Amino acid sequence: MAALSMVVTPGVRAQARRPVTLVALGDSLTAGYLLPGDAAFPVVLEKSLRDNGLDVTIGNAGVSGDTTAAGLQRLDWSVPEGTHGVILELGANDALRGLDPARTEANLDQMISRLKARSIAVLLAGMLAPRNNGPEYVAAFDGLYPRLAARHGVPLYPFFLDGVAGVPGLLLEDGLHPNSAGVQEIVRRILPMATDFVTQLAARP
Repeated sequence: MAALSMVVTPGVRAQARRPVTLVALGDSLTAGYLLPGDAAFPVVLEKSLRDNGLDVTIGNAGVSGDTTAAGLQRLDWSVPEGTHGVILELGANDALRGLDPARTEANLDQMISRLKARSIAVLLAGMLAPRNNGPEYVAAFDGLYPRLAARHGVPLYPFFLDGVAGVPGLLLEDGLHPNSAGVQEIVRRILPMATDFVTQLAARP
């Protein structure tokens, strides 16, 4: 895999005051489905953040096939004590299965509430429903992530697959999961927000 070299914020190294531990909690998009271990999203993002001077470790708590209900069930043991922040990437499988968006929203709402109760910050990664689910479903599903971000006051990366979905050269043969180049593109796009997120956590007393 080609090395990423992305400099986002000058002086980030000087701003960092403590090591930061994150957990990327998600499904196959986080786990790195059919990719080498060092090509998975958490690993590539950690390297890019470290290249920008941040002392950060990102645990990979991605489980292929997980819905938000499954993520909620394993939340406590997937996010160990000592975690400062979580990148929450769940919901794609809910949409692919046509599950009730209200239940997806309720599951994510509980997860964010429980993490905040543990003083763990959340960066919410949004998802968009397949357009063949119909306009009513699409509107209900797509709108749940902005609502949750506003309700809980957490940062929202609107669409985790932004710039990758529908681009054959960035996807595996299934047309759904990012290949190594696709993961690099995801990281390139989310990196500014992730940098701000980690920098803020590093500056906490």
